[in-house]
Amino acid sequence: MNDKNNILLISEDEKFAKVLASKIIFLRANDNIVISDFEKSLNSIEIHDPNIVLLYGKPKEKTYDLIREIRKNQSICIILISDSNDPAFILSAYDFGADDFILSSAEDFEFVLRIVHNIKHNSVKLKQLRDEKILEQLDVIDSETGIYNYNYSKQVIENYIDGNLLDYGSLVAVGPADDSKATFDVKKMAGIIKNSVRVDDIVTFGRGLRFYILLPKIDLNQALIVFNKIKGLISDDFKICAGITSINQKSFDEIEHDALEALSNAVATEVEYAFSQEKENTLDEWLDDEALHSKGYKIFRQIFNKKLEKVITPVFYRLQKSYEDKLFDTEIEQYTSEEHCEFKLSNKKQESTLRIVYPGFAKIVVYITHEGLDSPEDKEIQVPLTKITQKELINIVEDFIEEFKKVSV
Repeated sequence: MNDKNNILLISEDEKFAKVLASKIIFLRANDNIVISDFEKSLNSIEIHDPNIVLLYGKPKEKTYDLIREIRKNQSICIILISDSNDPAFILSAYDFGADDFILSSAEDFEFVLRIVHNIKHNSVKLKQLRDEKILEQLDVIDSETGIYNYNYSKQVIENYIDGNLLDYGSLVAVGPADDSKATFDVKKMAGIIKNSVRVDDIVTFGRGLRFYILLPKIDLNQALIVFNKIKGLISDDFKICAGITSINQKSFDEIEHDALEALSNAVATEVEYAFSQEKENTLDEWLDDEALHSKGYKIFRQIFNKKLEKVITPVFYRLQKSYEDKLFDTEIEQYTSEEHCEFKLSNKKQESTLRIVYPGFAKIVVYITHEGLDSPEDKEIQVPLTKITQKELINIVEDFIEEFKKVSV
């Protein structure tokens, strides 16, 4: 803590300001307290260079404007003083940049303790700001957004995981949806993310127009809550997608790969988010428990429904979009439901259908038919639920497409 701290007390009520100043007489003798009204406050800040500003929040609109102006100086701590515990007023003040809040009716010792606490906290914040300036000069941190640059993301994340012996958490890769790349505002997105995460969370730039968010001690479902919070703060200017993966017992390269793969799946299938494949694997592990077989059809139907949502529907949609411009004069249709799923190809010469049917319990059946043929190309494939991954289904459908191209020549 500094040997001397300048404290600026801002209030439109001069009488109250003097009463308030008397509440903090127990501060050290060499600490300087200056009183100012709203109109002269910014000039007083320039002259006295205060560490702490005590702002008596009346009237509200002027208070918001003044907080916004003072906050331009990151080295000042702003403590809001209010006559009532009004959540809307207090939260708005925090949004504009207030650091702390205290009721005007608080006891003298509470004022003193709160001010001393914030002086200490501000010293830590100033040290952090100085450290950030050094990192900006070294190009480790982006000077416009305050976020770690991608070239240092691996080192920063690995150092945090290793230094904190972190074995549990999530990484969220966030990027623009396909139709929002032109309107995506990187600086705005950086600000929203920083305002949505905890102090201990790590935010870095990722590859391209992407951000990585390391969430220590947060599971996949909790990470989704964080993403939804971020998404909720974005206006209609652009849309975002996320890939979410766990960091458990994985290297940075593996974590990054899994998160980006999940993000690519989300973008390709035009959904807001996707989990990495390990999320699907947890479903498959349930099937290895023999006790499940005694529970009958219901549990397997639930698992198939999950596979339908997370695997079959996105794969069918993605491959339809991918091959629409590659198959000349061919119509591609796809349909999914809990009863059956179809991926159909047709042109003037040929109509072929890949149909997935769930007969119950631990498998699905894939029927492939090429109209008018009685040949090895028509087939039936039985696939255990444990094998229904995106990769496996993509292989089956792409083989079907290759067969169609051959029989329709």
